[in-house]
Amino acid sequence: MKYLALVPVALFALLAGFFASGLFRDNPEDLRSAFLDRPAPALVTTELAGRARLPEGLLTDGEVKLVNFWASWCVPCRVEHPQIQALSDVVPVYGINHKDKPQDANRFLEELGDPYAAIGADAGRVAIDWGVSGFPETFVIDGDGTVRLRFAGPITISVMEDTILPAIEAARAP
Repeated sequence: MKYLALVPVALFALLAGFFASGLFRDNPEDLRSAFLDRPAPALVTTELAGRARLPEGLLTDGEVKLVNFWASWCVPCRVEHPQIQALSDVVPVYGINHKDKPQDANRFLEELGDPYAAIGADAGRVAIDWGVSGFPETFVIDGDGTVRLRFAGPITISVMEDTILPAIEAARAP
């Protein structure tokens, strides 16, 4: 009977150990994409009024590119915007505006600048197809349309220098 009192304590210790082990994984922020090193899903979007449309064959045009999921209501998207602008000098960046009112999206771009070579509007399906878990989220796509990197979260200067730019160079390598 005395030992029955220890069952809740043992269960608690077991659960605490299980949850604590999740804290010490290699990189808890590294969310693997199911598409890593596989062809990127299609980009079936609608037009964002007043902006260049995503061209046909975009993903397999032979150029390395970024696909950036963003929204005007996304505060981290505002934080990463200067880095997206800097990256647009290195490779074409294509924006996927997610569940946004066109006037809000355009106001965001007028205020902060438009770094995108073209933009598609997404009512929600494209982000699901790409496995986007939050905003912003950015993908490095090689010239054959293969996903080479998925980065979830805002791109900071250090992320740009240490993660995104090396992935772009690796995607350019034969």
